Amino acid sequence: MFEGEKTFIFWIGLIILGLASVGVFGILWMIAIWRYMDRIRMLEQAVPVIVGGVVFVLIGLYMMKSGTKKKEE
Repeated sequence: MFEGEKTFIFWIGLIILGLASVGVFGILWMIAIWRYMDRIRMLEQAVPVIVGGVVFVLIGLYMMKSGTKKKEE
């Protein structure tokens, strides 16, 4: 999927993908571990962060896909 020469756009997309993945995982982990608040209420409050993180994961994947130059045969 990411075969070919990696451009600057690819590397920026990789950074965005990595940061968004860490953010989404961190929120989900906090919901799973946190004991002082009801998990359903906490999940309701975290929905914007989770949706935003998923959107940025998709943006990062698209940037990585479009940031590779295909080899001409």
